[in-house]
Amino acid sequence: MNALQTALWITALGMGLVFGAILLLWGMMTLLTKLTADKDFASDSPKPVSASETETLARAAAVAVALAMAEQQLSSAHPLKDPPTAIVSAWQLGMRTRQMAQKGARFSRS
Repeated sequence: MNALQTALWITALGMGLVFGAILLLWGMMTLLTKLTADKDFASDSPKPVSASETETLARAAAVAVALAMAEQQLSSAHPLKDPPTAIVSAWQLGMRTRQMAQKGARFSRS
């Protein structure tokens, strides 16, 4: 076997091991979720709600909305302003300084 064949064989073996490990972990996770999943299907069906309970829930929702709106009006939070921008950024200043130094060196030699 030459060096290229050896390198390809090692690459294929390594990739095979990686994908095999991924598939093994995937299978283990699937198995664990099936073993530990709740099998209570009776609780998935909705329970009938009485009229008085519906009225109580509606009142509770109305109170919650009223409290949230009142708190929002009292809040002192405000959007932050953008910081003032510099006329020239630090990067631009550094580049312009370097260019000026190069031009100054060029003109001082002549």
